[in-house]
Amino acid sequence: MLETLLTLDGALLLWLQDLRTPILNALFSFYTQLGNAGLVWIVLSAVLLLHPRTRKAGFWALIAMLFGLLFTNVLLKHLVARTRPWLVVEGLTALVEERDPNSFPSGHTCAAFACCVTWARFAARRWVKVLCLALAVLMGLSRLYVGVHFPSDVIAGCAVGCFCAFLAWAVQRKAEGIGRGRKA
Repeated sequence: MLETLLTLDGALLLWLQDLRTPILNALFSFYTQLGNAGLVWIVLSAVLLLHPRTRKAGFWALIAMLFGLLFTNVLLKHLVARTRPWLVVEGLTALVEERDPNSFPSGHTCAAFACCVTWARFAARRWVKVLCLALAVLMGLSRLYVGVHFPSDVIAGCAVGCFCAFLAWAVQRKAEGIGRGRKA
């Protein structure tokens, strides 16, 4: 079964590679690199900290990303130690340099979903919620397009990121419950 998954993963990446164009290469390469070290999500969350109405969204997004960092880059990547796709899928070329040799799960995707799901939870307007989720999905797709992750890596990164967003929510609820208990 694992061999079938690897074959499907590789076939999808090769199909995406056939769709590449110079303008898409530039756009996806730029967007995926914005996610290096979670930088875009950290900066945007820090900006949210500056305004009282968005402060909670920024703070809890940073907490969710911290959980994601621990689960993906500290724990899972080293436990699974899955090789990057361009090293094992014949004919696949990566568009960006990736220094981490471990592929599973996608840390870029995890950070994007941890952050964007948290932002979406705090957003009052539906279009903002949709935009947040679209940004996360686009990050996952960019990782596939540039050839540095298998589809299963991105799916796992999405799942871990969503879990981390919900874990941050649970911690927030617990912390606010404790805070309310002290005031009484």
